Amino acid sequence: MDSVDQRFLIIAYTASNIVALLMLWCSWKKPAAARVLYLLLFIWASWTNGKGSLYTNQFYLDYADFTFVPFYKDFILGFFKHHITPFIFAIAVCQFFIGISMLLKGKVFKAGCWGGIVFLVSISPLGIGSAFPATLVMAVGFYLLVRKNNNHYLFQSPIKLQTS
Repeated sequence: MDSVDQRFLIIAYTASNIVALLMLWCSWKKPAAARVLYLLLFIWASWTNGKGSLYTNQFYLDYADFTFVPFYKDFILGFFKHHITPFIFAIAVCQFFIGISMLLKGKVFKAGCWGGIVFLVSISPLGIGSAFPATLVMAVGFYLLVRKNNNHYLFQSPIKLQTS
């Protein structure tokens, strides 16, 4: 990896972790803003991975170089290597539904949050390839959103009853 690639990787890694901290703060203080950020992130990731699964799928093998878990490296260079397109396309579909769930409410919203938590924790062993620890920070943000019990659609104001 040349110095330009290393600089880009360091900048992207740092930016990802700063954004993750912002998302965590929003999940705590501004849940609607956090939902918009998760929506945008997961829809963008879905689009990127959907295209990548079809056109540049060999790129995903590079994640084996970043993981700090031997099982992940063995899996990536073994079974995954021969089934990249269906794996990454399935991930893209799940990312799409996680993103869309941020618009919704109730059980669908909560299922999307839990799906996001599982996904983010699952990719954290990819190390710098997943911007670790940003993935865990964002997973905590999803958990805060679940705990806030958002029972309204993203763009629906919660109704506040006035008492006389």
